[in-house]
Amino acid sequence: MQNLAAALDTFWEKASMYMNLPKITLTDVVEIFIITFLFYYMLVWIKNTRAWMLLRGLLVILVFVGVAAVFQMNTIIWIAKNTLSVAIIAIVVIFQPEMRKALENLGRKNIILSLFSVDFSKGEMGKFSDKTINEMVKACYEMGKVKTGALIVVEDEIVLSEYERTGIAIDGILTSQLLINIFEKNTPLHDGAVIVRGDRVVSATCYLPLTDSLTISKDLGTRHRAAVGISEVSDSLTIVVSEENGKVSIALGGELYRNVDAEFLKNKLAYIQRREKKISRIEAWKRRLKDVKETRQKSDS
Repeated sequence: MQNLAAALDTFWEKASMYMNLPKITLTDVVEIFIITFLFYYMLVWIKNTRAWMLLRGLLVILVFVGVAAVFQMNTIIWIAKNTLSVAIIAIVVIFQPEMRKALENLGRKNIILSLFSVDFSKGEMGKFSDKTINEMVKACYEMGKVKTGALIVVEDEIVLSEYERTGIAIDGILTSQLLINIFEKNTPLHDGAVIVRGDRVVSATCYLPLTDSLTISKDLGTRHRAAVGISEVSDSLTIVVSEENGKVSIALGGELYRNVDAEFLKNKLAYIQRREKKISRIEAWKRRLKDVKETRQKSDS
């Protein structure tokens, strides 16, 4: 190990002499590697929690502060300086459960294996298929006929991991029979929400945030309020089957559409299905490499 470190130091010294580079030691390389890993883990945590929406809100505020600095708006700059320390404490208090969960996950990880493992299938979960749409619509109106209450959250771009963890893991292919069995009365999984990701039911009996909106009708129960609540904090589409009258409603973007028919529900699901999902350049390259690999395998066969 000492010989390797000495060889690397010699290499960087020669490179610095010929290419006019700053001197970089093995310690600097290790330090950069550690900072990169921690920064990557922090970004993954932000993506999988509501912290991503908070970060976007903070970026908007920083843009306004930057504009104020350019045009020398002293009052706004003074307010920003004096509220900075309070804002940092508020962020820590608000996201204390998420931060605690992130540290617990970091403690459970096998860091050595995670550093050298490359999973190209991670994050490959795409949109749901037409078959999944038909199965969801079929299940909802079958349950509506017998007045079986249901709450189904269809995940879109914003990952609902924090709500998924409040339920029981299912990870099964979505079928109408599976949804009907989950919400059957007096069964262990019927209470709470089901979260759908892609073509799979990932979790059941999940707890959702309730809306504080005063526009919601007083005759609506907890299911409808939870449906609107989750649609206010994410881009998901939530389907509600009323236990009182068997009517089907959907919540999207903080709006509740009551007593919808099968065609309307199918169109809304198709809209979510067709909506383009934003992906990073790295993800795009992964998919391109996967397509090239599959093409080569087909040509070889």
